[in-house]
Amino acid sequence: MTPLFTAQTPEAPPPLAEALRPNTLSELVGQDHLTGPDGPLPPLLKAPRLPSLILWGPPGTGKTTLARLLARERNQPFTQLSAVFAGVADLRRIFDSASKGTHTILFVDEIHRFNKSQQDALLGPLESGVITLIGATTENPSFALNAALLSRARVLVIHPLSSEALESLITRAEEKEGRPLPLTPDARASLVHLADGDGRMLLNLVETIQAQSPEAPFTPKDLAKMLQQRAALYDRSQEFHYNLISAFIKSMRGSDPDAALYWMARMVQGGEDPLFIARRMVRFAAEDVGLADPQALIHAIAAQQSYERLGTPEGELCLANAATYLATAPKSNAVYTAWKKAENAVQTSGSLPPPKHILNAPTNLMKQEGYGQGYRYDHDTPHGFSGQNYFPENMERPTYYQPVERGFEREIQKRLDYWKKLRNASMVKE
Repeated sequence: MTPLFTAQTPEAPPPLAEALRPNTLSELVGQDHLTGPDGPLPPLLKAPRLPSLILWGPPGTGKTTLARLLARERNQPFTQLSAVFAGVADLRRIFDSASKGTHTILFVDEIHRFNKSQQDALLGPLESGVITLIGATTENPSFALNAALLSRARVLVIHPLSSEALESLITRAEEKEGRPLPLTPDARASLVHLADGDGRMLLNLVETIQAQSPEAPFTPKDLAKMLQQRAALYDRSQEFHYNLISAFIKSMRGSDPDAALYWMARMVQGGEDPLFIARRMVRFAAEDVGLADPQALIHAIAAQQSYERLGTPEGELCLANAATYLATAPKSNAVYTAWKKAENAVQTSGSLPPPKHILNAPTNLMKQEGYGQGYRYDHDTPHGFSGQNYFPENMERPTYYQPVERGFEREIQKRLDYWKKLRNASMVKE
């Protein structure tokens, strides 16, 4: 059968990001905190042996490039694996080869995708010195890697590229092309913003722009039509999930509705389940607003139920409404603190029985034992308050709940002070 295509096609040029990959550490942009004279890399490169490293940072910030440059600086064999496709068998072949030849630097991209068994397979060769590991990860190593592997490697944090670093990449691309990008100054600034600290993304966008030949420089509006807005970095199952919900909660706790709305929008646009956000607001209403505003919990539950009925996008406004309400509500964690104190008291006080005067006596035997004897029905007292003791008889009366001087809890404090006065008066009469 005759092949459909027989002619040889010319080899495609490499992507711009690959063509501009640095050849020396001095050409690496945006990571001066590592490569500069006061950074950790210069002394590590002079050491007799390069330690194993974990490079932790967002996509497109130079992790793979840095690993290659370190191997070049050390003049050592370099083997690269992707944890997405590699398994223990691939690792064993590399270990066998390295044990028979020169000490090898093994670079594992996306190392957080290795399971526990695959990570454990690295421990022996690292311990014996067969390989030096350089792992790259976008996830927090504290969560993604096991303690045994982390104890054998040094973590280096790779930062998102600054606007200045991204601008230098644009300049390099223009020098390689031999002409400036057809962009107005505002469009150029917009391009840097679109890259969001990702050098690879930036160069991909530059490559798209270089392929155009407009009659006039592109404006930000033209750029928006040609290039899609990049989604904000977010992973609903990993560290960004925890970081952004933490920022959201702390913004509401700090009574900053604008920041709370911003972080909620970041999560929603990143694909977070809005009901997860709603559940956290219900918890926040009880824990952080508490009885300073008893309506807060009602608002939060109403927002959760409204979203369940409306869905996206209509229901998102209900969540935004609740976030704004919670952020601007008076705050008190007095009930949360009181609950923790009560839990601790239960742990230490044992199984003390309730006082008999507040127990029901449905049988004659229980009446004979004193159940219910001496109980005073509060509604029959002059003030609707008997002041009786409801704690175990041999337990000193504690104070768990201490309202704050904010919101509705100021009114609650007045009630407690009034009841305390009546209780003390009742004890004097007895």
